[in-house]
Amino acid sequence: MDLHLLVDNLTNPALLFFFLGLLAVQLKSDLAIPPSSSKFISLYLLLSIGFKGGQELAHSAFNMEIVWSLIFGVVLALSVPLYAFFTLKKRVGVQNAAAIAAAYGSVSAVTFVTTVAYLDMEQIAYSGYMVAVMAIMEAPSIIIGVLLMMLFTANRDKTVTMGSIIKHSVTNGSVLLIIGSLVIGFMASDAQAQGIAPFTTDIFKGFLAVFLLDMGISSGKKIGSLKEYGAFPYVFAIAVPIVNGIIVSLLSGFITESVGNRLLFAILAASASYIAVPAAMKLAAPKANEGLYLPMALAITFPFNITLGMPLYLCIINWS
Repeated sequence: MDLHLLVDNLTNPALLFFFLGLLAVQLKSDLAIPPSSSKFISLYLLLSIGFKGGQELAHSAFNMEIVWSLIFGVVLALSVPLYAFFTLKKRVGVQNAAAIAAAYGSVSAVTFVTTVAYLDMEQIAYSGYMVAVMAIMEAPSIIIGVLLMMLFTANRDKTVTMGSIIKHSVTNGSVLLIIGSLVIGFMASDAQAQGIAPFTTDIFKGFLAVFLLDMGISSGKKIGSLKEYGAFPYVFAIAVPIVNGIIVSLLSGFITESVGNRLLFAILAASASYIAVPAAMKLAAPKANEGLYLPMALAITFPFNITLGMPLYLCIINWS
């Protein structure tokens, strides 16, 4: 691994605020971000990245690379939950396995946003259409997770229909906002986009730093709930992103030559959802233990990807 990339990433101010959040929990500090402020910042980050992605897409010539990238994203979102579910089913039960599989098949918008900031810091170009790839990967994995749970659970809740799950997945706030912002950014002229650039661009890194501080606090509070399950959740939550990230780092070379796009593909495959999936699984799998799949995604996989994962996948992409 290129030590320069690793050092650059680990000394990134936004990432250091994440570590500050972890430290605050260990010191039992009362440091906290108000829930309303945290929600606003997360909405802002999604709006900003969606809008900028739409602007990039508007300036990109439509070609088969975009089509194949979207197809590749959907294939990833469908295949990861399948192997994850059958790996987990006997160890943690059907409902827990379905929830974890859906989380690791889906994507983390915050990890994606952090990776975009990392690419900007390293001055590595990427395409705006990758925002659309991220958006389209949210729902399929949730649907696969629910289908697997239905197939392997004898006494499932008959009031929860596949239609309601699909509707919930597509209309989830984060999914709707990122898609809507992408469309709005695509429609806006250069002059119109420039008019709101101070909001969508200039303050982005500052808000990201505050949000990662909040993520550090949340991660530090949740990781303790995994102790009762032994070492397996910790191993799974690190091994799966490494396997997915490395494989996709290599396979993405058949889809695009862009180093930035390939890193975004790798991080999408390696990340796990801790916003959209928990919201959907509360409805579809109420017996799934949120104290298992949420800390795995938020407190282990997320920190790994934004610290060591990004430089690792980028090193493999550059090597290949």
